[in-house]
Amino acid sequence: MTAKSTRSITGQVFLCLSFLLIQACASMNPDYEEPTVTLSSFRALPSQGAMPTFEIGLHILNPNSTALRLEGIVYTVSIQGHDVVKGVGKDFPVIDGYSEQTVRLTAAANLLAGIRLVMDLMDAPDEDLQYKFEAKLDSSGPGRAIRVRETGSFRMNGGG
Repeated sequence: MTAKSTRSITGQVFLCLSFLLIQACASMNPDYEEPTVTLSSFRALPSQGAMPTFEIGLHILNPNSTALRLEGIVYTVSIQGHDVVKGVGKDFPVIDGYSEQTVRLTAAANLLAGIRLVMDLMDAPDEDLQYKFEAKLDSSGPGRAIRVRETGSFRMNGGG
């Protein structure tokens, strides 16, 4: 094979790949808007063993005409920098277009992280506690994974 024919074949392959890329971009929905996800609740559940369990509510608003099908959710709850709750979930209901719904996740606490948190709280019991909630929602539709991050603070004694 000559250098000229190799360049010709390379050029044709490049042209075909460019055409496919343009077609793929053109087929994506330019009106797609990322759904809004907010942390709506976080509560302790009655425990059935040594590890406390929690229910986390995520309110999801779908601003698109197509239904949102969640394949899975990965999430972490940190308090004072300790990842006290980590979990995954799947089998969520479909959220129709132009609608909203609250999904519930059930998670068990990380016992060692909880012990470290309690030890830190014994050193500074009156301090506001900083929390961080992070989640990644994987959907089967257009767009990429939806990432959620909420931070804030609270007081254990109910003040503030």
